[in-house]
Amino acid sequence: MTATELKPRPRLPEWLRFNLPTSDGFGHTRSLLDELKLHTVCESAKCPNHWECWAKGTATFMIAGDRCTRACGFCAVSTAKPLALEADEPARVAEATRRMKLKHVVITAVARDDLKDGGAEHFRQTIEKVRELNPGIVIEVLVPDFLDNDAAIENVLSAHPHIYNHNLETVRRLTPEVRHRATYDRSVSVLKKAKELATRNRKLQTQNFFTKSGVMLGLGETEEELLQAMRDLRESNCDILTLGQYLQPTLKHLPVKEFVTPEKFAEYKTAAEEMGFVHVASGPMVRSSYHADEFELSSVR
Repeated sequence: MTATELKPRPRLPEWLRFNLPTSDGFGHTRSLLDELKLHTVCESAKCPNHWECWAKGTATFMIAGDRCTRACGFCAVSTAKPLALEADEPARVAEATRRMKLKHVVITAVARDDLKDGGAEHFRQTIEKVRELNPGIVIEVLVPDFLDNDAAIENVLSAHPHIYNHNLETVRRLTPEVRHRATYDRSVSVLKKAKELATRNRKLQTQNFFTKSGVMLGLGETEEELLQAMRDLRESNCDILTLGQYLQPTLKHLPVKEFVTPEKFAEYKTAAEEMGFVHVASGPMVRSSYHADEFELSSVR
């Protein structure tokens, strides 16, 4: 069945149901984002956790607009011809992190294949502006693959983010269906290059630097395929792993093939830790940036 064949979504299991927050925090975050005219992946990608995160005064900023040049089968972000980059967006993101008093910020972006550098320079400027207004903040970037362009990867690293995150999203067999215009090997290569560049080039070295990736479960992958994907990530020297349940954002997107139990997520967490990942977040509601601040850079030696 294709993503465009409309079929009623299956009923969510008990472990995926939750109550919406009732605090004023959500409204405060909403107002701040509106005032500064910022996009978040929380809203654009219809993340199920955005109610909780916004209520706590956190958000994952999505730069370079809200129009993606790709059309991945799992993602709710709009696919359309992008608008021009906004020169003052890095400063607005920095101001938001200052007002929100964030100690750990996650900055992501739509895929901008229309730009020669894929938006890497915009990432660099945003990182630098955020650090300028927030000395000591932990900066995590969740980047597109930049078409595996060395110069683009190096440009982002030149701003010295602490965590360089690029999601593998799914297993090798399902990648052509799940991730439009992306490839499995390219994503693994991006993570490997980021670690090698940040380690080899003194100008790019950052104290306590980590690479990170995430995989969605429930798209039809087998256990062995998932374990192999985890091994491939470790072979690329990926440090941090997130595993979460895929949830169909709209009826036009890929359907859920399986709701993975919390117990199975716990088993995968153990397996990943045994492979050598320094930090693993694994659970039905886990997303790449969900509770990202729970990982402490200083906890790893």
